[in-house]
Amino acid sequence: MDDLQMQLLLDLHNSNVRQGPGGEDETKRAIELAGLDRSRPLKIADIGCGTGASTILLAKELDVDITAVDFLPEFLDELQTRASDHGVADRITTLNCSMDALPFTEGEFDVIWSEGAATTWASRPVCQPGGDS
Repeated sequence: MDDLQMQLLLDLHNSNVRQGPGGEDETKRAIELAGLDRSRPLKIADIGCGTGASTILLAKELDVDITAVDFLPEFLDELQTRASDHGVADRITTLNCSMDALPFTEGEFDVIWSEGAATTWASRPVCQPGGDS
């Protein structure tokens, strides 16, 4: 992606709550359908998190420690601002890297979440045995 394309991507999406389709209702439904264990704290990686609409909702709905990953630092800056505004910044750590170069180890997470970017990457085994991705 060249500089012009990158700037166009930022201009188009940075101020949007979501960078893809869906909304809070769809994220809540996805949480329900995923059958996430609400009886214990979960460690979640949100891959391709954008400006954090799903990340923030996960942090509000569940007892979680989330690593929010995106390759655009501007999106992560916006996510941090929004997470602070929603009172969940302490549950979210941002990581600026490509989804093709994730630094995670096998079994590091309980859940891999990638609501808007799942079709653009192939997951590696970073979930714990019995975890969800």
